[in-house]
Amino acid sequence: PVVMRITVRKNGELSGSVVIRISETNSFEDILTSVRSTFDLDSVRLFLSATGGEVTATDQLNDGDIIYASSGEMFRPSERRKASSVQPCVTGDAEPSTIGGTTRNDWVSLNVGGRIFATTRSTLTTHPESMLARMFGSESDDPGWSSATDSSGAYLFDRSPEHFEPLLNFMRHGKLILNDGIKVEGVLEEARFYGISSAIESLTAMVSENEKARLHPITRPEFVRLLLSTPSNVSLRCQGISLEGVDLSRLDLRNINFKMACLRGSNLEGADLSGCSLQMADLRYAKLDGATLRGVKMLRVLLEGTSVRDCDFEDPAGSSASLEGANLRGAIFDGSRMAGCNFRVACMKGASLKGCNLRGAILAGTDLENCDLSGCDLTEANLRGANVVGASFNEMTTAIHMSQTVPSHGQRVVHN
Repeated sequence: PVVMRITVRKNGELSGSVVIRISETNSFEDILTSVRSTFDLDSVRLFLSATGGEVTATDQLNDGDIIYASSGEMFRPSERRKASSVQPCVTGDAEPSTIGGTTRNDWVSLNVGGRIFATTRSTLTTHPESMLARMFGSESDDPGWSSATDSSGAYLFDRSPEHFEPLLNFMRHGKLILNDGIKVEGVLEEARFYGISSAIESLTAMVSENEKARLHPITRPEFVRLLLSTPSNVSLRCQGISLEGVDLSRLDLRNINFKMACLRGSNLEGADLSGCSLQMADLRYAKLDGATLRGVKMLRVLLEGTSVRDCDFEDPAGSSASLEGANLRGAIFDGSRMAGCNFRVACMKGASLKGCNLRGAILAGTDLENCDLSGCDLTEANLRGANVVGASFNEMTTAIHMSQTVPSHGQRVVHN
């Protein structure tokens, strides 16, 4: 399907316009080939009529754009556009007045995405290689550059004002300063559009550093500082954070969102994780011995080989911990209090739950193959559809009723 239509003219001309329809399947090379064939050009460069900026990718085009095509030379607007471009107004023979060392005629207004920026031509030309320097420089190789303007005469740019502002300040004082909430990646895209090469280099380095910081695990002191700086009435969000191998033992971590976080091999002994969200978090081979896990949400969590001895999952307020669909293969839960916990369809192959309180726990559809449940309290536990092949039920505190489980054919249950 056609997603946009653009009008293409030969560089510097108004006549001979051609409308090109662009579909989702057309690549930028397809557009160049079509223009090359239409205007019989050996090579093709495309320029936006509004700014004179060179087009190098399809995503820089919008429906209804007017594009000028050259055979390799720089953008050259039509004579009519040159005559209509906004020029500074000086009456009589009077010299233009100055403001702060710059003439009034040096000041220009830019309308970037609906937001007005007032600056000077000297600021916009501090980086000669940029598109802005070519547009507003008095010694431009192509003085015919022009841009569409709004009713007040401000030059129009259909770009992000929030991401343009740091670049304008960079042109003013040479420092890249990003306010809170401004994404480095967004400013980098704008720097590429305007062709500010020195900003591109700095921003690319910043993106790389941010990526390294994201992948580098946070240390215990850093995390403690984060906890102390968070108001008590605010829930800390640590989604996707890397805390691999970090010592978080005996810390108050209640109600923190650790969804999809990497806590592999970390030390959480004696920590309070009550009310935490650990959905799809990686806790393989971590140590949680003696931790408090009341009302914890651990759907599809990875606890393979994890030590979870003597933990408290039982919330007096009645909020049951959920480990539905979790990977608990080889985990050690010995002595933990897990009454009412939801283990539905979890994998507990080879796990050890000796002496655990599992009263009223939901173990329906759980894989308990070769699981050691010796000395467990399974009163009113739901074991329907569970796989208990090779599971050990020695020294049970209460009898298991046949209604609690539906054995598979030929399964072996060890029970004294």
